[in-house]
Amino acid sequence: MQSDQPFDLPLPSLHGIDFTSSPSRRKPITVASGEMCAGVLQLRQLRGLPDLPAFEQWLMQDGPWIAGVDLPFSLPRELIETLGWPQQLPALIRHLQSLSRADLRHHFRHFCDARPVGGKFAHRATDIPAGSSPSMKWVNPPVAYMLHAGMPRLLDAGVTIPGMHDADPQRIALEAYPGMVARSITRASYKSDDKARQTAERREARSSILQALESGATPWEIPVAFGEWRETVLDDGSGDWLDAVLCMMLAAWAWQRRDQRYGLPAFDALEGWIVGTMLK
Repeated sequence: MQSDQPFDLPLPSLHGIDFTSSPSRRKPITVASGEMCAGVLQLRQLRGLPDLPAFEQWLMQDGPWIAGVDLPFSLPRELIETLGWPQQLPALIRHLQSLSRADLRHHFRHFCDARPVGGKFAHRATDIPAGSSPSMKWVNPPVAYMLHAGMPRLLDAGVTIPGMHDADPQRIALEAYPGMVARSITRASYKSDDKARQTAERREARSSILQALESGATPWEIPVAFGEWRETVLDDGSGDWLDAVLCMMLAAWAWQRRDQRYGLPAFDALEGWIVGTMLK
């Protein structure tokens, strides 16, 4: 593991973003921000972005910064080729941007209807080792809508997506998946948007995740100091603040490997890759 050597001055801010395609004041896009200090990731701020324009504005802040963003950055190559869509990332995202959500559902449902039971969805190469949902899913969870809402804004903001899209080298966005980190600690459910299901058992699962993060007892081996925000993260039954912190931790792991392609393996630049995914 690398030490905390700057890749620029000042040290980059590290962020984790738990994205939602339909943010509101009740359920905003959540952002955890921090920095590495003596090998420990220090959580400095939690912030909620109540709408997509606020997210756009956030992306335009000056670098250097690195953000782990919980949304799929692309679709499976198999799906793209079958539908005859552009096979270069910017052109693909602009094509998706031209479609409505109803259009996406129509195309994806037609693709699934032609496939056998048990293999309806196409997967990206990163989905299996990360344990993530297929990025073409429009329900439970609707991650395709997250891609549809988020990726055009990342391109519009001019951020660099390593291995996929070169733009501003001082503002780096990486696809992150908090569920991958949480499951490395516990298989217990730790969150629910339904207040009736925000139980003591789920709070205990969040507590076990926080304790593992604080001691660095994860495969990514980065200790996290929650500071004044610990109880806020622990008490949030939706898990949105915790998910943002998990994404921030993956951004920190990537920053430590900035000289090795942010820890990314060789991957299909059309499909993308979830940062920190451990290849078996």
